[in-house]
Amino acid sequence: MSAPDWHLTSPLYAGNAAYLEQFGDDALTPWLTQPLPGAAPASDAAQVAVLRLINAYRYLGVRKAELDPLRRFEPPPTPELDPEHYGLTEADLTREFETGSLFGVERTTLADILQRLRTAYCGHVGIEYMHITDVARKRWLQERIESAQGRFGVSTDLKKKLLKRLTDAETLEKFLHTRHVGQKRFSLEGGESLIPLLDQVIERCARHGAKEVVMGMAHRGRINVLANIMGRTIESLYEEPRHDHSNPGGPDIPLSGDVKYHQGFSTDFATPYGPVHVALAFNPSHLEIVHPVVRGSVRARQDRRGDVLGYEVVPVILHGDAALSGQGVVMESLNMSQTRGFRNGGAIHVVINNQIGFTTSDPRDVRSTLYCTDVAKMVEAPVLHVNGDDPEAVAFAVQTAVDYRYTFHKNCFIDLVCYRRHGHNEQDEPLATQPLMYRRIQAHPSTRTLYAQRLVDEGVLTQGQADDLVDDCRERLEHGESLSPPALSDFKETYSMDWGRFKGGPASEVPTAVPAQRLDFLGERITTLQHEIELHSRVQKVLDDRRRMRAGELPLDWGYAETLAYASLLDAGHNVRVSGQDSARGTFFHRHAVWHDQKRERRQSGVYVPLEHIHNQQGDFTIIDSLLSEEAVLAFEYGYATADPDTLVVWEAQFGDFANGAQVVIDQFIASGEAKWGRQCGLTLLLPHGFEGQGPEHSSARLERFLQLCAQDNIQVCVPTLPAQLFHLLRRQIVRPQRKPLVIMSPKSLLRHPASTSSLADLASGAFLPVIDDSLEPRNARRVVACSGRVWFDLEAARAARGLDDVALIRVEQLYPFPEAAFRAVLGAYPQAATFVWAQEEPMNQGAWYQTLHHLNHCAPGGRRFHYAGRPAAAAPASGYLSRHRAELEALLSDVLETPYEN
Repeated sequence: MSAPDWHLTSPLYAGNAAYLEQFGDDALTPWLTQPLPGAAPASDAAQVAVLRLINAYRYLGVRKAELDPLRRFEPPPTPELDPEHYGLTEADLTREFETGSLFGVERTTLADILQRLRTAYCGHVGIEYMHITDVARKRWLQERIESAQGRFGVSTDLKKKLLKRLTDAETLEKFLHTRHVGQKRFSLEGGESLIPLLDQVIERCARHGAKEVVMGMAHRGRINVLANIMGRTIESLYEEPRHDHSNPGGPDIPLSGDVKYHQGFSTDFATPYGPVHVALAFNPSHLEIVHPVVRGSVRARQDRRGDVLGYEVVPVILHGDAALSGQGVVMESLNMSQTRGFRNGGAIHVVINNQIGFTTSDPRDVRSTLYCTDVAKMVEAPVLHVNGDDPEAVAFAVQTAVDYRYTFHKNCFIDLVCYRRHGHNEQDEPLATQPLMYRRIQAHPSTRTLYAQRLVDEGVLTQGQADDLVDDCRERLEHGESLSPPALSDFKETYSMDWGRFKGGPASEVPTAVPAQRLDFLGERITTLQHEIELHSRVQKVLDDRRRMRAGELPLDWGYAETLAYASLLDAGHNVRVSGQDSARGTFFHRHAVWHDQKRERRQSGVYVPLEHIHNQQGDFTIIDSLLSEEAVLAFEYGYATADPDTLVVWEAQFGDFANGAQVVIDQFIASGEAKWGRQCGLTLLLPHGFEGQGPEHSSARLERFLQLCAQDNIQVCVPTLPAQLFHLLRRQIVRPQRKPLVIMSPKSLLRHPASTSSLADLASGAFLPVIDDSLEPRNARRVVACSGRVWFDLEAARAARGLDDVALIRVEQLYPFPEAAFRAVLGAYPQAATFVWAQEEPMNQGAWYQTLHHLNHCAPGGRRFHYAGRPAAAAPASGYLSRHRAELEALLSDVLETPYEN
């Protein structure tokens, strides 16, 4: 079989011919034609050839590595690994050569060099690391690989432990297969080495000082991990609760639950170096989305500990081979993994590479790269490919990966090359589409069988002792015992978070006002420079205006009210974290939480963050201009918020519609996480929203989508029209004893609208108002108009221009949970009104109309019903032509204020 044909049919190296034409053979290795730095003079051609050969093995030795347990294909032809490719002959085998940087020997025969290279790079561990540009990291990895020489130095005790963990993994699967026939479990069979792998990861991290490990994985093997690593009993996994499924966080909200292979759990894991708290994140069927969620949870835990470099909290992220290469959130997550606001000190990535992806996939169609792990190269992460049938090689890969992570604080990948004994699930028939692969799998002994025989042959234990391990495990399963090693019963993690103090059920209203004297103090702190800095003229005007707002000379705008909200929380010792594109300045030039020195070259620091300088005991303030990502960043912030309820976590979209790119996070985590998993979360979303003639993509934050997701008091959806409303909303997120996601349809043009302002008194004595009555109080109104958002200002201006004194304009500032009591009370003040209208600037099929109509009519007095007034139903959110937008607005205003309606 030719090289291109081999690659097209091998799942392990699935790639297309174009890729190989570009990177294969001579085109692949232009670097091989150049002597290495420090090489012998060019006149000694044989010596140069030897150094090129050594370099070739470091680049390409992985292609000859024995990685596939099934051994379905011969390694591809790789002439660069043949001495003849460099003009070396059989006579040169006995000649001695300088070895350059080859570890362990300075000068030896070519035959010995070849033996060393083949045992180091072409055994059961194949490594890719020469894409790393940092010499120190490459040299570290070279020493590890070349010094091992394929001999991993596994002690007798570790051999026995590896076999025991393999036995636990395999016995569990067989037990489930007989006890729960026909139920989906997404078996780990064929990849049982994952259990000793994770066991060793946790233990090795503990050796380096880890106190917490946070893991994320999809469904494949999850039940096995829950039982063998997390300590869940089979009964707890398979038996549904016999009670009323109530949410332990709030008895008023039923816990709908989730399938067993989506469940998360946390436990204290015993290691020789002390207990480690291990958490497995909940995860929906969207396979790779848990990756950034785990990173966010880890960052929150690290921040709580002051663990800047990530010594104490470690992310371990498991991937499937097809999902790793197929889903874009992986790239987004890796891209942000080394940025200041999102780094964790590196993650341990484990790929459960069953070489098929999903049952019906053809290896030629699963990706366009050579390996499924090639995405790792974008962040220069090393990849350790390891044969899953060799547990000792797996243990070596773990030791290398964890040590690398702790040495360099970078990501590292372990590609566990294995297979899948059953189909996609236990009801699938893989032979229908993969007959050759599955005939070989059916004839292939299990990893546990092979390793047990190996240890018996080595005299490590007897066959009887190996069989006893199976019997002992089976007996424990029969008695419903945990398979995970228990930690100390009295162990209590110092930095654990108490979620029991937060109530479930409907959110309560709490005081959010801040005394005027304290507001004045905070205003002084956030408008005073602590050291010399030269501001841009426009930023200087913002600062000057805020000083006047503090003095009461100007009304408060949105930027100042928001900053005061953050300052008040920091003042009370809470942390605040804000991220998003343009967040530090604000997309609409309104926030300016970070001031940039225009003469920064004169001074060591080029920026000044006022909210960091309130007082010495304040909370931490973090504001991040994130990378151009929505899905991964929002998932990260969700993970952060679920791990730290005492921090106000805010994600801001540059425009509201940008949240479209993160819809999976909104649907499967933010809106449903509490109902499915009992996970409370106080994450706040700021989504700029408003129809201002900026076209379909920059008008709507898709309010209707969020309202469609609302049920069981799961989230809050608010459309504030005044700066004070935002102030109280942000404070309410932390002050009250609930943690519910908050979605704010935040303003754009209102940020500078002369009528959209507040006073200091509104902050000092007010509270968030879910409904705002008409300030003009037209008690003789014959028409009552309810609306949300910036359209109120257009309606108020049009009402005044037309001299209409019989129209009342009411603002609904919270659309969910809908404030029926407050809304009904306001409507009750208009008993003489004959017409009730709901006005919105969004098209009829969008916005709040359809999701809110039943609430409106339920509150209308005397059996009256609300009428719709606004844009007709439309496929796109808004017009892209300014003239059409203006015409639509005029028609909307007339429709709302003057069109007669029949009750």
